[in-house]
Amino acid sequence: MDKGLKEGIRLFHSNRYELALREFLNVKDSPAENLELSYYLGLCYTKLKQFDDALLYLEQVVTSHSNLFRVYQSRMILAYIYTITERFKLAQFELNKILEAGFESPQVYCAYGYVLYNQNNVEKSVEYLKKALELDPDNATAQNSLGYILAEEEMDLQEALNYCKNAVRQKMDHPAYLDSLGWVYYRLKRYDESLTYLKKAFSLSGGNKTISSHLREVMQKV
Repeated sequence: MDKGLKEGIRLFHSNRYELALREFLNVKDSPAENLELSYYLGLCYTKLKQFDDALLYLEQVVTSHSNLFRVYQSRMILAYIYTITERFKLAQFELNKILEAGFESPQVYCAYGYVLYNQNNVEKSVEYLKKALELDPDNATAQNSLGYILAEEEMDLQEALNYCKNAVRQKMDHPAYLDSLGWVYYRLKRYDESLTYLKKAFSLSGGNKTISSHLREVMQKV
C-alpha cells in the first residue's frame, strides 16, 4: 500500500479529516485506478461536508469496486448524502440497490423508511421501519421514527407512545428521541409532559429548528 494512502487512512481514523485529505490528494495513483483511494476520498469529503466531491468518488467505487462490502458502504453513504440534501428519489435508488444485492439490515430499512416518509409514502414507510424492528427489536432509531410517524399521522397514539418511550429509555439524552416523545404527549393532549420533554430536547439540541417549532406550538396551547 502507498505510504501516503496508509498515512491518510491513519489520520482519517483519528478524525483528522483535513490532514487525511491532504495525504490522499498527494497519492500519485489515479483514484479511478486505485479504488481504495477513491473510497477514502469519498469518506473524507463526506466528513468535511463537501458532498459534490464525495459523490464523484463514491460513484467510482459503486460502479467499479470488486469488494461488495465497500460497495455496500459506499451506497449507504450515497443514500445519506442524497437524504440530507433532500434528493430522496436518488437516495431511494441507492437503498434499492443495497436490498437487491441482499444486504438487509436495520440501518437500511430505517433509512428507507425515512426516505419514503419524506415522499409522503406513509404506509410503506411504516412497513419498512417495522422490518427494521423485526431484525433488531431494540433498534432505537426505528422505534423513534415509528413513534413519531404514528403520532404525526395520528394513526395509533398509544403505540406511538410505547415506541418513543422505548427509544428514550435507551438514549435518555438524545434530542430527537426526546422531541418525538414530547410530540406524542402533545398529540395526546398531555401538555405538561410534552413541555418537559420538548424543553429538554431543545436545550440538548442547541436550538434545533424543528424542535423549536414543536416547543412553540405546545407553549401556545398551554
